[in-house]
Amino acid sequence: MDARIQKPLLGAPSSAYQTFPQRDAHQLDREYIRTLQNKRLFLAAFAAVLGNFNFGYALVYTSPVIPALETSNIPALRITRVEESWFGSVFTLGAAAGGLSAMLLNDRLGRKLSIMFSAVPSAVGYAFMGSAQGVWMLLLGRLLTGYAGGVTAASIPVYISEISHPGVRGALGACPQVMAVLGSLVLYALGKYTPQRLLSWRWLAVAGEVPVLTMIILLCFMPNSPRFLISKGKDDEAVGVLRWLRGQNTDFHREFEQIKESVRQQSRRISCAEIKDPFIYKPILIAVLMRFLQQLSGVTPILVYLQSIFQSTAVILKPEYDAAIVGGVRLASVLIAAFSMDKAGRKILLFVSAGIMFASNLTLGLYIHYTSLPSHNSTTAVVNGTLVSPESLTAEPSGYITLIPLVATMLFIMGYAMGWGPITWLLMSEILPLKARGVASGLCVLVSWLTAFALTRFFLLVVQDFGLEVPFLFFAVICAGNLLFTGCCVPETKGRSLEQIESYFRTGRRSFMRNHI
Repeated sequence: MDARIQKPLLGAPSSAYQTFPQRDAHQLDREYIRTLQNKRLFLAAFAAVLGNFNFGYALVYTSPVIPALETSNIPALRITRVEESWFGSVFTLGAAAGGLSAMLLNDRLGRKLSIMFSAVPSAVGYAFMGSAQGVWMLLLGRLLTGYAGGVTAASIPVYISEISHPGVRGALGACPQVMAVLGSLVLYALGKYTPQRLLSWRWLAVAGEVPVLTMIILLCFMPNSPRFLISKGKDDEAVGVLRWLRGQNTDFHREFEQIKESVRQQSRRISCAEIKDPFIYKPILIAVLMRFLQQLSGVTPILVYLQSIFQSTAVILKPEYDAAIVGGVRLASVLIAAFSMDKAGRKILLFVSAGIMFASNLTLGLYIHYTSLPSHNSTTAVVNGTLVSPESLTAEPSGYITLIPLVATMLFIMGYAMGWGPITWLLMSEILPLKARGVASGLCVLVSWLTAFALTRFFLLVVQDFGLEVPFLFFAVICAGNLLFTGCCVPETKGRSLEQIESYFRTGRRSFMRNHI
């Protein structure tokens, strides 16, 4: 028998690509990374993540707008409680539709053009809301901005991972989450601290057009991802992109050969038969389950009903400061994750994140269960789709114990933002195989937002029928499951190139991923 047949996948050594790089190859990768110039890479990443800034801005647009619409002097715009609920939740339906369409857009148009395409429904949606003469225009605007958010959520992480190198991919991978939080903070600041005579709710929609237009202008001068170009047979253009991103005097040709070999191995479009291949279905299953568990941890309903939760648990906190405190904690935690991902690693942050979320949800659930709160059978528990009635549920504080819900909620937000928030997006873009990356990333976003919509809609019903403690105890169980899932299923990708990650799933050798980290 030919000796080469006895060594599958290892084969003859090649300077262009090695399935299992030896220590010297890894040392060359580290030296190569140290020679790179990152200024243009950072500029391209910034241009892309403006889409996430817009996403965060649009997501919380309802926060300062709903109170204004409740007292609107235009009868057609004076919304009811039911309409308020749909005004807040229809965004997630649009995001789910955007994630679904991104399956096609990412593979047909490419990552960059998909991000640029999202500006169209976003701009139109803001125009509808800014000029609204009826509730239907507000709902349509929310649906369109949600659709744009779904497209960017599926496209931007993939684009950033494909233009990045292992030395900065972790930090840049957290940028979408950082910018989304910044977008939310800007909206809260404009809505809460700008005098209404200077900036009405209509002008908030107009202000949302600014990051959209800025993103379009900047992306016109940014390149496509080299992996996408190579997959379309545009090798010369891909070399030019790597030269532009990495610098003229770097060994970008070696990186080009690595990417090209990886693309060549996955040049055919995925078929139904190939889904049975562990190399294909394992990373897709991990990515989808991570997005599903991310939402089941309870972050969306907690953020949506945060003020009502605080009121029902008698927290000593003025409602107008809720959003700013939550946003500040989120931003600080995401920044911690951004700077520590490439040092501590993805898995350790996921463990810490899930542990903090578990302890926070369990604490809040037990606090609600064992303290004297209004009965969940009370007619004032849920009124016209609203979680609580502030007049009936706000209680006088009874000592420092009333700080428990506030501290627990802040810790939950911190835990989520430093791990299961940004890292699930990053891992999605790192582990998905190229031939299925466009479809799978869209599927991940679709699952995520459908789960978010279901939780947000049914949260109120569960609280009404079973009590406020039940959802938090359920979220605690899910977070405990997240710990087990991280330990058993999630690979450590710190310091690994996309090609090395693909080789791990192709062969299933965990020792390969543990080496040289």
